[in-house]
Amino acid sequence: MTTNRPIRLGAALLAVALGGAAMAEDMEEYRSMFEPLPFLPPIPPGNSMTREKIELGAMLFFEPRISASGVISCATCHNPALGWSDRIGRAVGHEGQVGVRNTPTVLNSGFLTSQFWDGREADLEGQALGPIQADVEMNMTLDQAIARINELTVYRTHFDAAFPGEEDPINAQNVALAIATFERTLNTPNSPFDRFLRGDAQAISDEAKEGMKLFVDNGCVACHSGPVMSDGLFHRFEVPGSTDEGRFVVTGDEADMFTFRTPTLRNVAVTYPYFNNGSVTDRDA
Repeated sequence: MTTNRPIRLGAALLAVALGGAAMAEDMEEYRSMFEPLPFLPPIPPGNSMTREKIELGAMLFFEPRISASGVISCATCHNPALGWSDRIGRAVGHEGQVGVRNTPTVLNSGFLTSQFWDGREADLEGQALGPIQADVEMNMTLDQAIARINELTVYRTHFDAAFPGEEDPINAQNVALAIATFERTLNTPNSPFDRFLRGDAQAISDEAKEGMKLFVDNGCVACHSGPVMSDGLFHRFEVPGSTDEGRFVVTGDEADMFTFRTPTLRNVAVTYPYFNNGSVTDRDA
């Protein structure tokens, strides 16, 4: 009896080792279908990142005085404490108006190939000024916003620093450039999933690994792929209770009726509710 114990123990350890090796090989196939998130998204040649521009963009992002009511800022809907979203079904803006769509998170938005649910803007620079002007959001014209900013000495100082050498740096284009630059810093690399993709087998739980397999085997990865887990394309998706015509509103093409850009699944646990009208509150639904 005693002499057999080392043999049995050795056999058991060998079985565990072989099983672990098989599991590692199996997971490698699944892991190869995903990409870790880089620390920074692509930087456009016309909007280089500087500390001064990032600081100015942060000020403008949290600035309620460029709204008609003086109480709404970009951060009202993109709240840092709520996954840089708002955790309500549809965005609420000027005078309590409720928008038609759910607020997407700003996190990792610089990696997306288009902005807004319907992709009507190609990049963050194009997106930045829309909410300021939208009557259901901040409800202020760009001329009014620029005039308001010009009244504040602190902004004159920061615009001069962010855009040195410009005779009149406080303008709508530079507001967009600064906000977009700040938004490109709002990234979540080095998550447990990223560490797992880079080779740390223990970074995620066995349950998460099984979920990863199911995610791939059921075809979810076909649309939710790439570093930001979105293919950037538009797919027809009619959510119960929604009459939103999606990208059709932008293009007028019948093929785009009820299509929406694939949302990122990064940080999905903290950016509920889900889908274009926020109709699903439980990520397990």
